[in-house]
Amino acid sequence: MDNNESDTRSRQSKPEHKGSPMARRKFLHVLGATLAGGTLLGMGGVLGSRAGGPSGDTYWQVDPQKCIQCGRCETHCVLPVSAVKCIHANRVCGYCDLCGGYYRSNAKELNTAAENLMCPTGAIARKYVEDPYFEYTIDESLCNGCAKCVKGCGSFGNGSLYLQIKRDLCKDCNECRIAAACPADAISRRPLKQAYLLKE
Repeated sequence: MDNNESDTRSRQSKPEHKGSPMARRKFLHVLGATLAGGTLLGMGGVLGSRAGGPSGDTYWQVDPQKCIQCGRCETHCVLPVSAVKCIHANRVCGYCDLCGGYYRSNAKELNTAAENLMCPTGAIARKYVEDPYFEYTIDESLCNGCAKCVKGCGSFGNGSLYLQIKRDLCKDCNECRIAAACPADAISRRPLKQAYLLKE
C-alpha cells in the first residue's frame, strides 16, 4: 500500500471537527437546500393565493345592490379592457321602447345613430319583438365596464342592467385594484361554491 492510499483512508476514517472546512461546507449545503425549499414553498403559496384568493376558494365579484356605477370598473382594472362587463337580467327587463340604458337621455331621435346611444362602444344591440317591445343583448367583447348603460337603466328603467366581474377574464389578482378604488365597497371575494351575484 503506498503512502497516498493510506493518507486517503486515514482522512476518511477521521471524524470532522466543527471548525473544519468540510464541516462548514456541509452546513452551508444543508442551509442552502433548506432556504431553497422554503422559497419554493413560499412561491407556491403566493401563486396559490393568486389562483384562488387568500383561502384558495374565493374570487372577486360585484354586489349589484351596492354598486353606484362610478365608472372605476372601466378605468382601474389591470387588464387593458376591464374584466367587468354589463350583464342583462332578462327576467327583470321591461323590453322598453325608450330604454334608458340604450338611448341617451337627450337623444334627438330614437334610432341607432351613435350620438343617440348611451353605450360608447356599441356593445348593446336591440331586436324588435312586437310593438312596443324590444329585446336587448350585450356584446361582452365590446363592453368596457363603463357602467353608463347601467346608470341609465337604473335612472329611467327598472334596473335590469348591472355590472359583474367575469371569472373567465379576471386575473384574480391578490389585491384587486378596482376593489381598492370602489367608493361603495361593492367588490369583494365570494366563495367559489356560490354562483355569480345576480340581480333578480
